[in-house]
Amino acid sequence: MAASGNDGRPATAESRESEARRLQTNLDDENEGIALYRVLAAAEPDLQRRQVFEHLATIEGRHADTWRQRLRDLGVPPVERSLSLKLRLISLLAHQFGVRSVLPIVRAMEASAYATYMAQDRTARRMAPDEMEHQVTIDRMERPTPATSAGEAVRENWHRTGGGGVLRATVFGINDGLISNASLVMGFAGAQVPPNVVLLAGLAGLLAGAFSMAVGEYVSMRAQRELFEHQIAIEQRELAESPAEEEHELAAIYRAKGLPEEQARSLAGRLTRDPEVALDVLIREELGLDPTQLGSAWGAASGSFAAFAVGALVPVLPFLFAKGATVLPLIAFSAGLSGLTLFLVGALLSLFTGANPLFSGLRQLVLGAAAAALTFLLGSLLGRSIGL
Repeated sequence: MAASGNDGRPATAESRESEARRLQTNLDDENEGIALYRVLAAAEPDLQRRQVFEHLATIEGRHADTWRQRLRDLGVPPVERSLSLKLRLISLLAHQFGVRSVLPIVRAMEASAYATYMAQDRTARRMAPDEMEHQVTIDRMERPTPATSAGEAVRENWHRTGGGGVLRATVFGINDGLISNASLVMGFAGAQVPPNVVLLAGLAGLLAGAFSMAVGEYVSMRAQRELFEHQIAIEQRELAESPAEEEHELAAIYRAKGLPEEQARSLAGRLTRDPEVALDVLIREELGLDPTQLGSAWGAASGSFAAFAVGALVPVLPFLFAKGATVLPLIAFSAGLSGLTLFLVGALLSLFTGANPLFSGLRQLVLGAAAAALTFLLGSLLGRSIGL
């Protein structure tokens, strides 16, 4: 951890005072880092991860000793301050919600420390790679623990993706289409318009919603893919310009996985001998990406369109095959079919939330029914107000 400062030795009383403040602030931040990693080590149940935090605390301790000595060389006694409120809050969160809950905060702190040290003197800049290494280590520790068997790999993948990203997106797409179009159909039905008008409104809602979902998903996925490609290009450039630093970062990743320091360095060295292999490994390990599976914008768009359309079609179905029928039986049929589908969708959602399928299905049914009832009421009021 670090703070702002200037470069070079003080030449005047004013610059000497400024230098002392910089060194003391650096010391304060390093002491915070020591305490932070000790807190994380104490709250971490996994032995290997705990040892990583203890190792990081040791490095921060060496940094703190450097700043203490610099203060003494300047003729200023170092001050050991009490811990900040921020650190106490992080400690509380780590103990209450688990270490992983605070790792994004820690990673951001290390990123700030790296940038700040790079703006200081030679001593600080020599410490900056350690802060970068800490950031990489924390980034790797934010991810789920690697599985140790094929069965664990399947379970871990389910846990991370919610049982498969495509399946989850499909279920949520159907849910969105069903609730939005059922509400739209009930709103028009509440206005007591003829069945063919309800059918037209339902089909219009289906198409409008499906196209909207498709366009939104395409833009989102395209932006995500461009971001990933940009990150890969940056990684490729860094590997070409600073292979030693990338090897250092890769070794830090393997230390975070639990490998001893010498083994981590040896493995990183072997992997970075071939630039193509090194890039592939860095993309997977540092960025957490599979370069062969960055996602298809067109595939995501078509999937979202189809899922929304399937859900939106359910409340419209009775009106498609009931030519000449009166509106009230069609409304009842549509409401019953929509309610049954809502319950089934809610039960499917329990696969991702871990809730009881019966409870999840009933909750979805109640929420969807409330939305449909409200729009039916509003449609009825609007229909009367405009004289339908």
